[in-house]
Amino acid sequence: MALVICRRFPGTLCGTPSQPALIKNHINKKLLGQTCEDCALTARMISTDTRMAAILQLLKPIRYWTFCSPFTYSATQSMAWWNMRSYMWHKGQDSPENSLCCLARKVNIYNTSASWRLLTTGSTLPGLEFSRASASKASTLNLHSPRAMKIDEEDIETFDSLEDPRVFLQLRPEYQLHSYNRSETCQPLSVSEGELILHKVTVYQDNLQPQIIVDYFCKLSSLPAEQHPVLLSSTSFALLCQLSVKNIHLFDAPDLINILKAFVSLGIPHSHSMLDVFETHFCHKVWEMSLDQLLLVADLWRYLGHRVPRFLKIFFSYLNLHWKDLSLSQLIHLIYIIGESRQAPQDLMQKLESLILKYIDLINLEEIGTICLGFFKSSSSLSEFVMRKFGDLACADMQHLSSYALVNILKMFRFTHVDHVNFMKQFGQIAPQRIPSLGVQGVMHLTLACSALRFLDERVMNAVAASLPPRVAYCRSKDVAKILWSFGTLNYKPPNAEEFYSSLMNEIHRKMLEFNRYPEHLLTCLLGLAFSEYFPVELIDFALSPGFVRLAQERSKFEVTKELYTLDGTVGIECPDYRGNRLSSQLQQEGSEMLWNLARKDMNSKPEFLEALFLLETMLGGPQYVKHHMILPHTRSSDLEVQLDVNMKPLPFNREAIPIEDVAKFRLKHVGVSLTDDLMNQLLKGKSKGHSQGEIESDNGQQPLKLEETAKPVGSSLCNKVDRLGAIEMADLSPATCLQAPQVKLAIQLTNRNQYCYGSRDLLGLHNMKRRQLNQLGYRVVELSHWEWLPLLKRTRLEKLAFLHEKVFTSAL
Repeated sequence: MALVICRRFPGTLCGTPSQPALIKNHINKKLLGQTCEDCALTARMISTDTRMAAILQLLKPIRYWTFCSPFTYSATQSMAWWNMRSYMWHKGQDSPENSLCCLARKVNIYNTSASWRLLTTGSTLPGLEFSRASASKASTLNLHSPRAMKIDEEDIETFDSLEDPRVFLQLRPEYQLHSYNRSETCQPLSVSEGELILHKVTVYQDNLQPQIIVDYFCKLSSLPAEQHPVLLSSTSFALLCQLSVKNIHLFDAPDLINILKAFVSLGIPHSHSMLDVFETHFCHKVWEMSLDQLLLVADLWRYLGHRVPRFLKIFFSYLNLHWKDLSLSQLIHLIYIIGESRQAPQDLMQKLESLILKYIDLINLEEIGTICLGFFKSSSSLSEFVMRKFGDLACADMQHLSSYALVNILKMFRFTHVDHVNFMKQFGQIAPQRIPSLGVQGVMHLTLACSALRFLDERVMNAVAASLPPRVAYCRSKDVAKILWSFGTLNYKPPNAEEFYSSLMNEIHRKMLEFNRYPEHLLTCLLGLAFSEYFPVELIDFALSPGFVRLAQERSKFEVTKELYTLDGTVGIECPDYRGNRLSSQLQQEGSEMLWNLARKDMNSKPEFLEALFLLETMLGGPQYVKHHMILPHTRSSDLEVQLDVNMKPLPFNREAIPIEDVAKFRLKHVGVSLTDDLMNQLLKGKSKGHSQGEIESDNGQQPLKLEETAKPVGSSLCNKVDRLGAIEMADLSPATCLQAPQVKLAIQLTNRNQYCYGSRDLLGLHNMKRRQLNQLGYRVVELSHWEWLPLLKRTRLEKLAFLHEKVFTSAL
């Protein structure tokens, strides 16, 4: 589509430039009724399937010049841009250089379709009304027709992964020094001139000088776009490419950059073998080039879509030595390149973070979004201090923060787990109005950020649920999965829950082929539904089938055993009538061991848990009365189980407190104490002569043996106890009390704040599901909440024991 650029200049001149080459090749005569007074510009769009002509009528274009740059941005994307600097300068407010920095913070880029539409200021410029509605009126298409409405709906969902992240490059003129601007066009070259150049290549191939080769590439890149496929398939152009490779050692850095620009303009396939040769040569030139040149080269490689890990590695090594020389625009552009390449050394990223702090007062809101996206894509974290600074800047002017930048900032908050309360509150205010005009992918990222940050705002969730059903067909499998997971994680059902969930479940059925490629997304869908108590039997049966399980383990780049095991365990409890596929016993065992090892390691590293376990054992009579294990292994967290009899007394059910073989050894082992006359006299008299605290020394020189210490291992393995005086009440290995059926089974859970929605006491989906299932199995959940237990850690032992006693025995009643 042609890019329309509107600039406001001093004076009242109005005009249209000559038609670019692409339009000249397809429009050979005037349309009927077209005159110069109409100030009309006709553009012919080329696509792979159809050719569509549209006339953009510029009504009363007073004081504006209209230009057309024939590059293809997207089949349904267009953008208007005007030079605000010239306007402000003309009004006498400031010089062009100084005014731009002030205006940069006020720029508002509305991303109504996850692709950029307009660059506007906070207040509309006088006499300039250019919005999606006015742009629609300017077209001769009847936008009130059903077809036009469909085009607009598709336009909202259009996202260009190449162009959309690059809009920040238009915010400062400095970016043009080190970035590729596709709208810049050379003098158009006619087809006949192009044929003449190719003829010269064939005739003079052995005598072409390096500079001539570069010049030919630049000129051929100015051919009309429809001629590019013909050019790329010609043998003469292939010969020119061979000559460039043959003479590559003769090119200097500017020559190589110009050739690379020509490759971008012509659309050279990213897999072309000669690109590897050029990457190698650029690697040799890194230390000879300036920062602007290096950034431009990296930007061109990004535009080509050709991965250049060797070049970037050397480039980053160069930057490790010259990072302090980066200007603001160079820094932002570099972070963009790092994000798009998905690679960056962490030591360099830390240095860049220090530069961000240096320029923090000059960075505008859109550039903050670019920084967050670059760090997010490269899996590089930002410090909490920097994220809070970003949050403060965004809060100061969030109304003028584009939806695209908002989504990117939220991605980084999700990645760093920084809870900026004021930012999330303001986000909750503006998000409901923006969600209907935001693409589905953007809606997914907003929703996922809320769930990752445990931030439940019903206004946001209701807006998502209301806007999604009519356009659920635009969802990818990933979008469906993450949205269902987010609603399930936040344990929230919107007012239109029936419509919302039915539309998404229907879309899951339509996406079955896509799930073959991304099997983890189906498991995420089903777990999100399970959190919300939805169990589509057919989908569960398919997900647990041997074929899909094997597919998920082979194709998914994530470990899916935990997800499969969680789904299988949940179905076994909450779907008693389910007769479909289940996991094999081997996979169940693997999942159980994996989750138990993770949970045990996590809980044993928490002092507050270890103290609760020790005090419970002390209060109840020993470790045999408390068992630390996963009652429901598939729910990924452990519990402290206690069982009480009909008299509300604890049962010693934990026979694993000490291994049984140790008990047997103790019963048969000779303690090594000889019964002498002196010893018998001491026992009969009830006192000890020459020994304190019950210590007895044997005649054969053994070390003193404490009766209390001898008794403790026995008491920990059997169902007995030691009294205060050290007397031993021996119990049988299988006492009747151990065999009693428990009247009450308690699942004691020590919770933390990450199990609840932010700032509330509402459990998240997984933990709420666990409690639901424990209740179904007959357990009573005793919660040692973090807001009660953690403050008690600083109190006395008696206070802690009293608290635990009340929790355990009050819950049992």
